[in-house]
Amino acid sequence: MSGAKLIDGNVIAAKVLEEVSVDTAKFRKSQGRSPGLAVVLVGEDPASSVYVRMKIRDCGKCGIESFSHKLPVETTTEELLDLVDTLNRDQNVDGLLVQLPLPGHINTRMILDHIDPAKDVDGFNPKNVGKLVRGDEGVLVPCTPAGVMRMLDEEDVDPRGKNAVIVGRSDIVGKPMALMLLHRHATVTICHSRTQDLAQVCRTADILVAAVGQPLMIRKDWVREGAVVIDVGMNSIGPEDAPQLILNDPARVADFEKKNYTLVGDVSPDVAEVASLITPVPGGVGPMTRALLMANTMKAAQWRKE
Repeated sequence: MSGAKLIDGNVIAAKVLEEVSVDTAKFRKSQGRSPGLAVVLVGEDPASSVYVRMKIRDCGKCGIESFSHKLPVETTTEELLDLVDTLNRDQNVDGLLVQLPLPGHINTRMILDHIDPAKDVDGFNPKNVGKLVRGDEGVLVPCTPAGVMRMLDEEDVDPRGKNAVIVGRSDIVGKPMALMLLHRHATVTICHSRTQDLAQVCRTADILVAAVGQPLMIRKDWVREGAVVIDVGMNSIGPEDAPQLILNDPARVADFEKKNYTLVGDVSPDVAEVASLITPVPGGVGPMTRALLMANTMKAAQWRKE
């Protein structure tokens, strides 16, 4: 990546975790306990298991007590609701996260709706979603878009008056990302699979957020000179699907030799030749998502004691 400056998510995430560490120490001194995060994992999905381990590790880094609940894949919606009820009542639990995706037989929306909004550190409960729509203060918001906003702030990117284009309309990233940028006075366009002439719409963006889950979809000729490009995607590809720019990267070659795949985002690496700022994959938005989960847990603990 020769032209654009990389926004180092690992560095900014470490800064966030240090801030949380300071706050957890103050909380522990005043409350006689650490803030607590309960993480529930249903089944054996390998990626979900990795994410949960990383979240628990982050808790240890910043002084948050973690409560891990691993349930068998056969767990029913009713059984999971019972556990959520128990954790909602537990006064040592300030944040509650049910790792997604859940097995197909579980009613995911019912589970998310059942989490106490005051403990909903993922920001998925409809009460928190509604508060985000209204632009309320003191609301727990989804961690990935919150992490993106922190990255923009760290790089002194003011969304005010900018054209922001978001590729992807998920409840987890695309929609809340649009709302956060709108509240910061950007002019926001959300794109999706039925958007006509997607490349042309992307070329209007001062801030382009790719969150569509399609490897290397956003190409150099889709991006205007000097745009800020945020790559939320996390996809694995093998050497047979990799463009030459990927195959020329020694780190990627090492990945292929070791595990026969490498992680890439939704943005092609040649976009860095025209962008002004860009997030790498890995090492960009991913660490920020986990760091903002810790920040949300700390906020939930502080707000619950007030």
